[in-house]
Amino acid sequence: MHLDVVDLRRFYYGTRLGRVAQRNLQAVLRGLWPDVRGGDLVGFGFAAPLLQPFVGEADRVLSMMPAPQGVMPWPAAAENLSALIEETRWPLAPGSVAHLVVAHGFETCERQGALLEEIWRILAPNGKVVFIVPNRSGLWARRDATPFGFGRPYTVSQLEAQLRRHRFIPERHAAVLYTPPSHRRFWLRTSRVWEELGRRLDAQRLAGALLVEATKQVYLMAQSGTKAEARDPLKIFGELPTPAAGRAAARTGSVAARIGGDAGPARESTAKSVAGGGSPRRDPYFSTG
Repeated sequence: MHLDVVDLRRFYYGTRLGRVAQRNLQAVLRGLWPDVRGGDLVGFGFAAPLLQPFVGEADRVLSMMPAPQGVMPWPAAAENLSALIEETRWPLAPGSVAHLVVAHGFETCERQGALLEEIWRILAPNGKVVFIVPNRSGLWARRDATPFGFGRPYTVSQLEAQLRRHRFIPERHAAVLYTPPSHRRFWLRTSRVWEELGRRLDAQRLAGALLVEATKQVYLMAQSGTKAEARDPLKIFGELPTPAAGRAAARTGSVAARIGGDAGPARESTAKSVAGGGSPRRDPYFSTG
């Protein structure tokens, strides 16, 4: 179930913890995509707080928000770039998006398979998508004080396996939000320290959010499997007709009779020659020497 856009806007734009999360997420996303020129960049869910650094760099930036969540105008002081759409039917042409950011739109979706198929449809060949989801082992997924405490949390392996089943190739992943999900001033002031410490120690299990980058698979992957041997030998000539027994016997009898009829006079002539003292005549069918 999607969160309400009012609650999402209040967290990211109305709380210090939300602004800290916004800043850290933007930094990691920019590290994955240092240059997005030459294509359109689209956000789905509530990705608007993360798209601001790319406005003016990508050919076009659009923030699409699903109907169950609701929509808000964005950016606040410029021409509107947000749209309310149906969750699994996007008003975009196939293969038209070079970069896509999915934030607070996947883990709360009840039809994730259909959503992934729609994402695959609109991505350009070799287009890139980044999924931002709650980390199953992190502190942020254990508290409902932030949007990362709602929906289904993931591990990297779980999300990558699901993406492979829907024709995506996972490329890279990152972790962010090592700061405890607390509104207390001490944790907010030291948030940069916790983020830097978490990256240096590579403590992804403690991070609040995971970012998984994947590309659109446009060719058939080789399937692995085990070879199986046939239990019975193949009967290649099993369908050919066999000669009838009556015809074979008749043919054999006629051949034998023909050979016997031709050899009878030759044997009788040979016997008479031997009785008369002459040498036996060579028979074309039988050789004596």
